[in-house]
Amino acid sequence: MANHKSSIKRVRQIKARTLRNRYHAKTMRNALKKIRTSEDKNEVRELYPKVCSMLDKLAKRNVIHKNKAGNLKSKITKRVNAMSV
Repeated sequence: MANHKSSIKRVRQIKARTLRNRYHAKTMRNALKKIRTSEDKNEVRELYPKVCSMLDKLAKRNVIHKNKAGNLKSKITKRVNAMSV
């Protein structure tokens, strides 16, 4: 364990951030899974903007990389467009 006050605080901060990031990343994965597995067009169309927004926010906060967010958005956009045809 660290001895300096600042490093003890840093450890506390890292724990809190890790938990927060893990929660948001898991929420994102669940939302993506819901879009991928859903057969209902209306549900997918309703979820799509929310998930895109979530991906953008996570990329902005550096929970995921911006290119990963772009790739995921591209994949779900293809899925939504394929369903609406």
